[in-house]
Amino acid sequence: METQPILSNFDKTAFSVVSLNDAQDEKEYWLLQTEEKRLQAIEFMRQVMYGYDPSTTRLQRVLTVAKFPPC
Repeated sequence: METQPILSNFDKTAFSVVSLNDAQDEKEYWLLQTEEKRLQAIEFMRQVMYGYDPSTTRLQRVLTVAKFPPC
């Protein structure tokens, strides 16, 4: 299954920038959203911060060899 970048289908007309000092109740807004919409928003923010690279969409495998002392 190929993942599509969320940035390509993001509605930029619904995006707004506000001051952090504004007393808007965003918590109430996000609690009214479905889990899917919340996860899409988190993924969008991740892509904005770290970029979208299809080759890194999988988890990396890390192999560690641990040597235990003989009993």
